[in-house]
Amino acid sequence: MPLRPSIAAPFLPFLVSGARQRHAVAGVCLGALLLVSACGKSDAPAAAPGGGMPPPEVGVVTVQPGEVGLLTELPGRLEASRVAQVRARAAGILQKRLFQEGSEVKAGQVLFRIDAAPYEAALQTAEATLARGQANLAQASALAERYKPLVAAHAVSQQDYANAVAAHKLAEADVAAGKAAVTNARINLGYASVAAPIAGRIGRALVTEGALVGQGEATPLAVVQQINPMYVNFTQSAAEVMKLRSALEAGQLKRAAGAEAASVRVLLEDGSTYALPGKLLFSDLTVDAGTGQITLRAQVPNPQGRLLPGLYVRVQIEQAQAGNAVLLPQQAVTRSAQGDTVLVVGGDGKTGPRTVRIGGQQGGQWVVLDGLQAGEQVVVDGFQKLRGNPVVKPVPWQPAGEKKVPASSPAPAASAASAAR
Repeated sequence: MPLRPSIAAPFLPFLVSGARQRHAVAGVCLGALLLVSACGKSDAPAAAPGGGMPPPEVGVVTVQPGEVGLLTELPGRLEASRVAQVRARAAGILQKRLFQEGSEVKAGQVLFRIDAAPYEAALQTAEATLARGQANLAQASALAERYKPLVAAHAVSQQDYANAVAAHKLAEADVAAGKAAVTNARINLGYASVAAPIAGRIGRALVTEGALVGQGEATPLAVVQQINPMYVNFTQSAAEVMKLRSALEAGQLKRAAGAEAASVRVLLEDGSTYALPGKLLFSDLTVDAGTGQITLRAQVPNPQGRLLPGLYVRVQIEQAQAGNAVLLPQQAVTRSAQGDTVLVVGGDGKTGPRTVRIGGQQGGQWVVLDGLQAGEQVVVDGFQKLRGNPVVKPVPWQPAGEKKVPASSPAPAASAASAAR
């Protein structure tokens, strides 16, 4: 109900003042809203020139072809380069062991002693027999020399002279047999001291002191193994060998430098790589009829004795080199029954699949033999950002664990403005 003029007149100044206050409050609120809106716009990410979101970044590797060695990884087993069984060749009681089990021994080092008394007596008997034969020889020789001028003077008969000469020759034969008997006795006496046939590491003793050895056959006493260097025997499929030879003959691959003594790396059971490389010695000329494998042998230095005989290992050997090949991280290649493919960033910024030919792996990377050109960019990281085949921004890919350098940093003025706000 409108107020009458007479009644509203006294309250008119208060009504006008209230209206002004309401307008002032409204103006302050509007200014605050505009300020908040302006701050929000400055903090929002800048839009793409076309009004959309910026292109997603993907990690790429630029293709740089070159010569890459083709490594083949094969299972193998370590073997001592020389193995000798120490046996008792003289019969008797084992009196003493002269080595420490598990130690290094030298060639010719005495390891065991067998009771030598019977062999010393046999040597003395042979020497006495030899001395008697030498005395008979001296007597027969003197008699033959005495009869020689007498038979010319017909002082003795021809028969007596012939008997003297025969006795001289018989004495010479007895002396020769005596010398042989002495040599044989000395050899048997030497067998009483059992020596190491080769230098190497000796294992545990197979007999103890007091045992009777050498009765009827040579009793095994210990085993000496030379473990520096070591041999590693490994096998390769005959089909792979034939395929490799065909590729070499066709010029698709070239033989690795020094293939006759190709470098070999040993991978231990814990996955680590043995520090010292080996060299390939030979490959067998025949194929195992049961497994279809060819046996190869390599020699590996083992100065610290870390490698042990009988240990199963894996062997990496470079048998050929591929020219114009590319190394790619494994996550960049998609392998399927239809073939191997990678994603390549095109000139329009979009990605497309490319079929490649894989020639094995090296150091956790695939060796690509064909399908890529120099300068092309292959996607390695950021596949989850490629929905709908958008335009992407390629950035250099860095392996996990390496510090990534940011592509850009905020300008100092913008940072100061943000701090002020």
